[in-house]
Amino acid sequence: MSLENLIKTVKSYSPSANTKKLEEVYDFAAKAHKGQKRDSGDAYIQHPLNVAQILAEMEMDLTTLCAAILHDVVEDTDVLITEIEAKFGAEVAMLVDGVTKLSKIDFQTREERQAENLRKMFLAMAKDFRVVLIKLADRMHNMNTLKYLPEDRQRRIAQETLDIYAPLAHRLGMWKIKWELEDLAFRYFDPTEYYRLVHMVAKKRREREGYLDGVMVTLNETLRGRGIEADIQGRPKHFYSIYNKMKRENKAFAEIFDLLGLRVIVSTVKDCYAVLGEIHNLWKPIPGRFKDYIAMPKSNMYQSLHTTVIGPNGEPLEIQIRTKEMHETAEFGMAAHWRYKEGAGAKDFEDKFSWLRHLLEWQRESGDPEEFLESLRIDLFMDEVFVFTPRGDVKSLQSGSTPVDFAYTVHTDVGNRCIGAKVNGKLVPLDYKLVNGDIIEIVTSKQATGPSLDWLAFVQSSKAKSKIRQWFREERRDED
Repeated sequence: MSLENLIKTVKSYSPSANTKKLEEVYDFAAKAHKGQKRDSGDAYIQHPLNVAQILAEMEMDLTTLCAAILHDVVEDTDVLITEIEAKFGAEVAMLVDGVTKLSKIDFQTREERQAENLRKMFLAMAKDFRVVLIKLADRMHNMNTLKYLPEDRQRRIAQETLDIYAPLAHRLGMWKIKWELEDLAFRYFDPTEYYRLVHMVAKKRREREGYLDGVMVTLNETLRGRGIEADIQGRPKHFYSIYNKMKRENKAFAEIFDLLGLRVIVSTVKDCYAVLGEIHNLWKPIPGRFKDYIAMPKSNMYQSLHTTVIGPNGEPLEIQIRTKEMHETAEFGMAAHWRYKEGAGAKDFEDKFSWLRHLLEWQRESGDPEEFLESLRIDLFMDEVFVFTPRGDVKSLQSGSTPVDFAYTVHTDVGNRCIGAKVNGKLVPLDYKLVNGDIIEIVTSKQATGPSLDWLAFVQSSKAKSKIRQWFREERRDED
């Protein structure tokens, strides 16, 4: 990796960028790291240079790239943050300082270490998102050079990547980073399973690629006939996601059909829906497998149409349809939106990440690292939902939970006496599905006759279900 390559990448998306500043920063960092080596034997400056290159490929601003090149200077050399500020400005110094403060310190337990790392990361992200972006790029390059470390450190770093960094990339909508981190970590976390899967996928992929080529030709001809310009791509499943699917669905590799899917990229939202119609005319859609993330974007800004059809030869085929802008967001998430932050989209940008504010408010109140880690992990993996009491206390609930589930997490009596609920100040039905960041106020009455059996049809938590059933068992006992 060379400075020339980095400058060439920057010029490709920002022709007027002042790359002279990059050269000055590089010279400063190279001098500071002089004589230092990586475990690979490479000169240390290669690491920050590669981190900056990863960020340049996301088309990040020059300030972020400068901070990336300098990100280890304060931690690993005698240079002070005040020197960086004097030489390269307050903004670069602030980012470098933020990354430096994210560096590891020793804790008594793995849980404490992880909780503290996460806590620091979220604090840094609240201050400036780019700090965490540099940290993700730093982890990406470290994962690419993990083979030079002892085996025990490889496994520990791989586990930490799966526990913290990949879920964080997912939560920020940075799918490309997430998938790469997961597959790199999987290779070191369970090498036997990883290479077994690589071998099986390679054998099966050849026949699948021939099948997909035929599908792509058919779809391309159909769309051209309708005057729709589209970029149709094969979409390989990543090894870690295949491994997870096999575990989750208890399936053998031979039973996994969607190793390759299709992605269709078009110019407009109107074209997205037109393409969907043409696909459903060509092949029969599988009921229940259509998702419209354009009309209902995910909280990490992800937008696409998803459908699964019965393709040629009766094989299920997963297809994603999106615009070019949606594709950029899907690949790089929050990073893709960074350039719009200062413009008209600033409020929308902040609103989409209000969950971060809520997490930070709560982390100040949490003294238990394991509790904090669990709550963060829940939200990062998105399989659960966290909401707040009117006093600002956080409650983590199963995804799909309702105000009744929430009421029973507060106290059994609150659940039993619940007669209504307000979410964000507005009355909602008791079967309303809670979303991350909702503030819930339960309306209770001393005159309430107890829970309703109807609630069992929509509550999600085992606690709510057992408490409702318990109340009715006791009622029947009293009647007897």
